[in-house]
Amino acid sequence: MPSLVALILCTIFVLFLLRLDHKQYANASLSLWIPTIWFLLLTIKPLGVWFGNTGATMEEGSFIDRNVLTILLCLGVFIVTKRNFDWRGAFKQNPWVMLLIGFMLISVLWSGMPFVSIKRWIRNVIPVVMAFVIATESDSRQAMQCLFRRTIYIYIPFSLMLIKYYPHWGVAYKRWSGQLMWIGASPQKNGLAFFCLFALFYFIWTFIRRWKGRDNPVVWYQTYIEIFVFILAVSMFTGPDNILTYSATSMVSLAVGSISIAGLLWFKKQNIILGSNTLTIIIVAIIVYGAVIPFIGHLPFYDPSAALGREESLTGRADIWAHLVPYAMQRPLLGHGFGGFWTDALRAATSSHAHNGYLDIILNMGFVGLLFLSMFLISNCRKAQRLMMQDFDWGVFWFSILLMAVVHNMAESSTISFTGLLPAVLLFMSISLPSEYSMKAKPLEKPLLMPMQ
Repeated sequence: MPSLVALILCTIFVLFLLRLDHKQYANASLSLWIPTIWFLLLTIKPLGVWFGNTGATMEEGSFIDRNVLTILLCLGVFIVTKRNFDWRGAFKQNPWVMLLIGFMLISVLWSGMPFVSIKRWIRNVIPVVMAFVIATESDSRQAMQCLFRRTIYIYIPFSLMLIKYYPHWGVAYKRWSGQLMWIGASPQKNGLAFFCLFALFYFIWTFIRRWKGRDNPVVWYQTYIEIFVFILAVSMFTGPDNILTYSATSMVSLAVGSISIAGLLWFKKQNIILGSNTLTIIIVAIIVYGAVIPFIGHLPFYDPSAALGREESLTGRADIWAHLVPYAMQRPLLGHGFGGFWTDALRAATSSHAHNGYLDIILNMGFVGLLFLSMFLISNCRKAQRLMMQDFDWGVFWFSILLMAVVHNMAESSTISFTGLLPAVLLFMSISLPSEYSMKAKPLEKPLLMPMQ
């Protein structure tokens, strides 16, 4: 099939999916496209790459991306202001979000390149504004689902089309081995696998809800269409060699998320909802475990590398960590300033991140920054548990996303700022859901809180 024909057919299919999405949430305002566009831009190659304007240096960045993000920020602030958003209430309900953002800004003071750091800080303010836009929709839960569906419906078909018919965009090759990698619309292989991880998890959650009669399809063929998109995501998730361990970290994270859903549903069937302290201990244990890994250079207690078909050095990560830990210990308390470490002036490795989000946080904001991030994650855990008492399905989704984020962060830098996929989702839920469930949601008929406090 000619590539142009493939592009036209893919575009028609995506438009059909978006029309289907409109039927699922007909009350979505046009303003919801603002956070949707931002979320989509978060997952794909920078616009400067598509249009050949990437900037001369890392610090300079892309003129196109900078201006598009600025426009989205301005539109988001305008929309939220017009809707008379309760800024003070949002700040009071999300203290750890505001403290984390505030510490990021303060840390700019000791950054070696403060102008670069302030630009990167502004990029982290944008998702907060996008979360406010979602929170001001008539139904924030439906709005988030709409945003997730739209992004999946656009990203998955176009990524596969790029891989098959536009390989100069959709595939890449490893620098030394020349091994073929699928990247689709993402900047690199792990980005594609990471988005497929999110899409597959979202569909699993949706199919379970539909099976239980809590998410009825709007047309008879909706489930079949979504199963088809699910299969497309699986094909890219397994890569050109069609193996589940194509991206081992994403595969493990998806398994953890799926087990989380199954386990929490089983407890629910036994009339048990785990207590907040129990879930918090799980999250804290994973954060501590993940933060220790780069300092000892390997996975303690058990290393599944061989079972996943990987080297004991975790595909070179151990060498990267050994090189970066001394830089982290130069400024262990406050770090090198938010956005101040990974610059052309200070970069200490050929990689653009530490392949461990906890080490990345320490490099940029020290152990104090890691504490603030941990408190943000813990606050998500407690809010998710409270939501389980009101809307079990959404509480499970929230906690499972959190669990996948902290696990994925062990081998990838996926939770170092709000400009990551899962941190953005956590931010959206943290700001949008609590205000709604405290006013609108109906409690479970017979909740039973497990006495594990």
